Amino acid sequence: MDWGPIIGWLSGHGVRIVLIILGSWGLYWLVKRLLPSAVCTVVAKEMPDQPEEAEKRAQTLSKIFITTGLVVIIIVAAFTVLSELGINIMTAVAGLGIAGIAIGFGAQSLVRDIIGGVIILLENQYRIGDVVRIADIAGLVEDIDLRKTVLRDLDGIVHIIPNGEIRVASNFTKLYSRVNMNVSVGYGEDLDHVIEVINRVGQELTEDPHWSESILKAPQVLRVDAFEDSGIALKILGDTKPIRQWDVMGELRLRLKRAFDEEGIEIPWPHTKVYFGNSPSQGEARD
Repeated sequence: MDWGPIIGWLSGHGVRIVLIILGSWGLYWLVKRLLPSAVCTVVAKEMPDQPEEAEKRAQTLSKIFITTGLVVIIIVAAFTVLSELGINIMTAVAGLGIAGIAIGFGAQSLVRDIIGGVIILLENQYRIGDVVRIADIAGLVEDIDLRKTVLRDLDGIVHIIPNGEIRVASNFTKLYSRVNMNVSVGYGEDLDHVIEVINRVGQELTEDPHWSESILKAPQVLRVDAFEDSGIALKILGDTKPIRQWDVMGELRLRLKRAFDEEGIEIPWPHTKVYFGNSPSQGEARD
């Protein structure tokens, strides 16, 4: 067998194909290595006063750009290798174009998902690490790309949501989060005293070194919010760093319970008074 032509082809086209593959791998390595730091620098300049938000956005954009870059590198490398193999690239492109038209009619939802993903990224609606509600599902954003968003809820369930299905996106952790809770006390309590106790507890929590970094604005009573069946509801509001509101509200409830017990403030619960015969006031009137 004459190995001359094979060796000649390998020494020419074969070496170039290997160089194309190695060059593509090297280019992807550079993109993966250098792009995140470049994105972080640009985003940090755009959001100088919001380092945590900038980090989330940079992480999300870096992942998208790296994935997109990988796809582009693979496509370019594949066409270059085809050219080295003697395949007419224009014919292949024309064939892909015809196939793309046929596939496009059946892939409209995919196109809608990609367009939705681009809009989400451009408008910075949410990022990896945010807590959001989309498509009636609430959870932590674990991953996002041009096609889908991946959420994990409190039960640990992972939800994969196509971006084209998202009509309303509610972000619980963008820029800051809010303590928003009601506390009920008995109708017989002095509300001025109760408000003073709540505000004091909220201020003490804010000044606690363990919690001070999480709280931006001390939880305080906003108003008397409602007359309920068993008590009076007081609305408490305060601002926290993103995703810290639930921890702060849990600690605030714990401290309020202790303070109410010390001050003798009643926390109401549903109960019913049943009278047989005359009411107590009528009985006392007879005596």
